[in-house]
Amino acid sequence: MQPGMKVTQLDCLCVILLYLLHTAGSEKFEVLGPTDPIVAVAGDDIILPCYLKPNISAEDMTVDWLNLDFLDGRVFRYQNQRIIRDDQIPYYRGRTSLFQEELWRGNTSLILTRVQGTDEGHYKCLIQSKSWYDDFTIQVLVKAVGSKPVVSIEGHREGGMGLLCETEGWHPEPELVWLDSKGVHLSAGPPEIHRDLDGFYRVKQHVIVQETDTNRFTCRVQQSRINEKMETEIHLPSEIFYTAPWRMAFIVLCCLGAIAVIGLSLAIYYMCNKKVHLKKESDELWEQNHELCEQKYDRTEELRILTSQLDFVNTNWSPDFENIRRHAVDVTLDPDTAHCKLILSDDGKQVRHGELNQVLSDNRKRYKNWSGVLGNVGFSGKFYYEVKVEGKTEWTLGVVIQSINRNESFIPIPNNGYWTVELKDEEYTANADSHVTLLLREKPLKVGVFVDYEKCQVSFYDVEARCHIYSFTDCSFTEKLYPFFNPGDSDSISLVVCPVDATD
Repeated sequence: MQPGMKVTQLDCLCVILLYLLHTAGSEKFEVLGPTDPIVAVAGDDIILPCYLKPNISAEDMTVDWLNLDFLDGRVFRYQNQRIIRDDQIPYYRGRTSLFQEELWRGNTSLILTRVQGTDEGHYKCLIQSKSWYDDFTIQVLVKAVGSKPVVSIEGHREGGMGLLCETEGWHPEPELVWLDSKGVHLSAGPPEIHRDLDGFYRVKQHVIVQETDTNRFTCRVQQSRINEKMETEIHLPSEIFYTAPWRMAFIVLCCLGAIAVIGLSLAIYYMCNKKVHLKKESDELWEQNHELCEQKYDRTEELRILTSQLDFVNTNWSPDFENIRRHAVDVTLDPDTAHCKLILSDDGKQVRHGELNQVLSDNRKRYKNWSGVLGNVGFSGKFYYEVKVEGKTEWTLGVVIQSINRNESFIPIPNNGYWTVELKDEEYTANADSHVTLLLREKPLKVGVFVDYEKCQVSFYDVEARCHIYSFTDCSFTEKLYPFFNPGDSDSISLVVCPVDATD
């Protein structure tokens, strides 16, 4: 029995040692941040600090920022080295980002831009690796100083004169107080409180005052948490208190009666002279029509001259456009992203719409619900490429961000990561957040696309006519941009990626 017992103890000791070695080698970390609340001024940009200890890389981890005041309160998610926007709270879209270049050193801080009242709350920074997770909670307080109180007279009320005080744009909710000339609080009605979509408060309050020796009254708005106070004083003339309601009503009725008599007299006079006026107006309208015809001819001639001048300007290369073409890049279509009805040439330079679905490999990069295909390389500096669209009746061209969701239907606008121009139903359109109809003198045969990543601009050019078509400005780029192509389904002509010669 003694030898058997020694073997069992050794086995247990080995298991314990293996467990300790595994535990010591596992990836453990702490998530740290500030312990004091962060006070943000409405309209400003703030940073919610969060970082790992030790400073290990978070590039392959999942970074979640949650608003704990919401049931499904996802503010931001970074996972599998890309940004996930599927279940983000709508009013955080376009306002949140990470310092992605700092993830390698464990910096997972959140950038929140254009702070609004609804941003106040508790935020959790949750970091998960394959074998460990930790989190930290930060409180955000929002400060917004609203408008100076506006006081208006509502007229006679039972017991005195009615006054109304209003103010808006505050956060947190402010308090309204009515005072007499000696600073004594007046008894007022309950405040009416409203909150707009951005979370800012509007408050108004009614009060009934009686005549005093000064007839001066003050409405004060105050917010103790942010230590702000404003007030407006109003002086009421004594005469306003002595104008009895019945007297006011009598004066109003007399005025209305006088207006009615004058109006009736004018109507009778008008009826008597109607025929004369109609004849005179007919003659005047004929003369005006003749003058308008002459003006139309003059304007047409002026437009012809201006158009010829515009044609002269647009048919000459500008130095700026020639410099833009020097940033040309070699674009090849990526077959792994192409929709199943798109047919690509062997060299990856042409794409057209086919009638039948092709049997293609299934991958997360491929477009499922829109006939799109991307270039095989993304860019983040200045780049330019040209596409032949001659003969086509439908197309969409531009650039998109790398992390777009290609499995759902969507609107191709900047808020969804698309900056594109299209031809459809014989109408050229820039797909801005509010669509812009483009009035072009000629149909472009070749379209140039230029991106200046640092200036946040995407521009489109008619290469053959040598003129500018449209530019998206003040764009928000946080990742690489990929050329985007959609040949449409109304014709079978190919979109062709053309080589760019800066000297042609």
